[in-house]
Amino acid sequence: MPELPLGLRPFLVGGGRLESGETGFRLTLPPTPSGYADAQVDDYQGLPRHRFPWRPPLHLSLEARASHSAPLGTLGFGFWNDPFAFGLGATGRRLPAAPRALWFFYGSPPNQLAFSQGAAGQGWTAASLDSPALPAGLLLPLAAGALALSRLPLAGRLAVDAIRRAATAQEAQLSAGLDRWHRYALDWGETEALFSVDGEPALQVHTPPRAPLGFVAWIDNQYAALSPERGIRFGVLPTAEDQWLELRELSIRT
Repeated sequence: MPELPLGLRPFLVGGGRLESGETGFRLTLPPTPSGYADAQVDDYQGLPRHRFPWRPPLHLSLEARASHSAPLGTLGFGFWNDPFAFGLGATGRRLPAAPRALWFFYGSPPNQLAFSQGAAGQGWTAASLDSPALPAGLLLPLAAGALALSRLPLAGRLAVDAIRRAATAQEAQLSAGLDRWHRYALDWGETEALFSVDGEPALQVHTPPRAPLGFVAWIDNQYAALSPERGIRFGVLPTAEDQWLELRELSIRT
C-alpha cells in the first residue's frame, strides 16, 4: 500500500483498493455486479466535525486522471463535512448534518444532484454547497419527511424546491477530459473561492461553505438524485470492469 501525504487514511469498501500510481496513488474499484464499492482517502476519520482540519485561507493543488472518460458512479476530490452518519460512504459515528462541500465532483447518469437552478446535476463539475446549520434532532425528521414526500409527484417538487431554496450552491461544468492528466487547483478564502483547471479559472464562488471541512478523494459506484421529476433517490450501479482515480503532486497550503 502506498505511503499517503497529509495524514490521509484509506477507507475501502466492497473490494476497493489503494495502489501506487505515477508518483502518487490510485484508488481502484473492482468489477461490482451488485452492492456498494468505494475506494477513498480522507483526513477526518474518527473526528468530530468541529475538529475537521481545514479552514480558509488555503490553496489546494493536484494532478488527476481517471480510467474512463465517463465512469459509472461518482468520483472527486476536495473538501466537505461528511454529513452522513450511516450508510454509503459514512466514515464515523456522528449525527447527521446538513451538507457542505467545496470540491471537484463527477456523477454519471442517473446521478442528478442539482442544488442550483439550471445546473445539469451530472457530469464533471466544480461545485460549492452550503446548507443551514440545523440540530440533528430536527434534521433527522425533516430528512425523513422530505424523502417520503418526494415519492409523490406534487409533494416531491415542493420538497426538492424547499431543499434548493435552503441551500447556497454554485457549480460549473468542466471540459477537461477525466481520462487525461490535468492540474486542478482551489483557492478557498473567507468570502470567496476560485476553482481553476490547468491554470484557467473554472468557477468563482461568492459564498463558500463554512469551515471546518475535511479533505476527501474517492471513486464509488453509487448514484443520487435530487430533482423535481424524480424526487430524492439513492442507489448503486453495477460495473463490469476496473475503474480508478489517480492523484499525484497533492498539496494543501495554508
